[in-house]
Amino acid sequence: MRLGAALGLPVLDTGLLYRAVGAAVAAAGGDPDDETAATSAARALDPAAISPEVLGTREAGELASRVAVHPGVRDALLEVQRHFAARPEGAILDGRDIGTVICPDAPVKLFVTASAEARAQRRWSQLIGRGESVTYEAILDDIRARDARDASRVAAPLRPAPDAALLDTTNMSIDAAFDAARRIVEAARDRLEPKGS
Repeated sequence: MRLGAALGLPVLDTGLLYRAVGAAVAAAGGDPDDETAATSAARALDPAAISPEVLGTREAGELASRVAVHPGVRDALLEVQRHFAARPEGAILDGRDIGTVICPDAPVKLFVTASAEARAQRRWSQLIGRGESVTYEAILDDIRARDARDASRVAAPLRPAPDAALLDTTNMSIDAAFDAARRIVEAARDRLEPKGS
């Protein structure tokens, strides 16, 4: 969100779409590992009704990773994401397959990463701040399991696009990571803008 505000671009956190699908399946008493149920929920999803606050839980993250392995779910959400990306003024999409599947022709691609330990520490602090009772070790286990599941799935496995700029934020503060991302995007914009005569 902060990068979008700095660049004057709308932002879509595509992970929220998958969290919403997983939550919808669970709310209906379904099994997130059932592709038919998950795909049906994805097709019925109203992105305008998504509440980031409700979907920020650890449980929602686990459900998202489980429904995201289904090709039917990914197909159902593909056009929603591409439609958002096609805005005339441009857009920022945050997700694990944006540069490789959703927007392979995007003019600027960032592959933002950090060690599992650093991500677990950040997520643990976030969840504790929200009042959830969870250990750092449990979050680290969740992250490692999700990474393995996302990297090995048949549909849109987690991997950087060949032309993506790699930004490892393991040892960066949030301000330093934001500044690095902003500089990468601005440099790419400068390269892509037509030069005057």
